[in-house]
Amino acid sequence: MLIVSLVASVVALALGCLGLLGFCVWLLRQQRRQAEEQAKRDAVRDRRIKDLVQQLDVYAEGSARMGDRLEELARLVAPLPDKLVQLEQRDPNNFSFSQAAKLVGMGASVDDLTHSCGLSQSEAELMSKLHKARKP
Repeated sequence: MLIVSLVASVVALALGCLGLLGFCVWLLRQQRRQAEEQAKRDAVRDRRIKDLVQQLDVYAEGSARMGDRLEELARLVAPLPDKLVQLEQRDPNNFSFSQAAKLVGMGASVDDLTHSCGLSQSEAELMSKLHKARKP
């Protein structure tokens, strides 16, 4: 009887160990499956990060080029007020461009500007177009 109970205990212990081994195998498979899924999610995330970095590089490069262009335009525009003063003062007997602009505002024609202000035909046309465009 003692032997039967001992054999039954050993069999029960062996079945328990097999059950525990089966559970460990199941847990190992679950862990591997989750690791594979995580690796896929990581790959997607890494591709997305790479795409975003490339977009950011493109935007940064565009911004830098735009900044360079703005600096170039600022350099080109900076001397214009002085040049305008020089143009206005080039012949003291003639009206200045600002006075010609006032005449255009009062309705003077291109011919009026060429005769009264001493402007060339093209200068008078330019003044007329510029100042008429500013009127609402």
